[in-house]
Amino acid sequence: MTKRQLPAWAITTLSVLFFLLLWEALGSLINPIFGSYPTAIAEAFWDLLRSGQLGKAMVQSLQPFLLGYVLAIIIGVPLGLVVGRFRVLEAALGIYVTAGYAMPLVALVPLLVLWLGLGFAVKAAIVLLMSVFPITINTWLGVTAVPKSLIDVGRSFVASDLTILRRIILPATLPYIMAGIRLAVGRAVVAMVIAEFFTAISGLGAIIINAANNFDTATMFVPIVVLMVMAIGLNWLIGWVERKVAPWQAEIAGRARE
Repeated sequence: MTKRQLPAWAITTLSVLFFLLLWEALGSLINPIFGSYPTAIAEAFWDLLRSGQLGKAMVQSLQPFLLGYVLAIIIGVPLGLVVGRFRVLEAALGIYVTAGYAMPLVALVPLLVLWLGLGFAVKAAIVLLMSVFPITINTWLGVTAVPKSLIDVGRSFVASDLTILRRIILPATLPYIMAGIRLAVGRAVVAMVIAEFFTAISGLGAIIINAANNFDTATMFVPIVVLMVMAIGLNWLIGWVERKVAPWQAEIAGRARE
């Protein structure tokens, strides 16, 4: 007899409902200056949405976010492939990739401001710098994990290095690439807020700062919740893309899970 299981969406829905109810019950007991609760945040969300302030802030935030994040993918994936594939490039560039991942970017923001100013360019650059290294490192690790037997098969058919990279290594590395892109989402969202705090105060970061200065905790939570939902949505979108471009990986992962 087959054991019936709750679908994943039902478990997620129940978990979120339980969390919101618990937050509502406990949050309403706290002084509004020190915390908030879902119904108050929803009311503040509606006020910001109706005034147009939230929509304008999201446009200001998403433009540098999307540019920086897309550039991180365009740069990080090829860089990780060549660093992982060629020993000379790994020895020459690997140390910079590892150091860049651990770099305290906040300390470099004043320097980036001097170079790029306070506007759009510096925000996109901060998002790029914070999100490119997880993608590069995951792709690099994925290349090194490709079985040598697969590469030997390509060589036995006299395939060029470029063909091996494109036809063998890239498909085998796709799960690692997608994992790196997922990890980069969270760092890119954090980078977007950091950029708005330390450069021209605008977008969702401006709502957070202005609400905090006015001790309006419910309004301050609105952009925070919006950013969390946005990150979850992007994570789901990346997972959907992964299922489309690498359907075999979902089947393999399904067999290993209970």
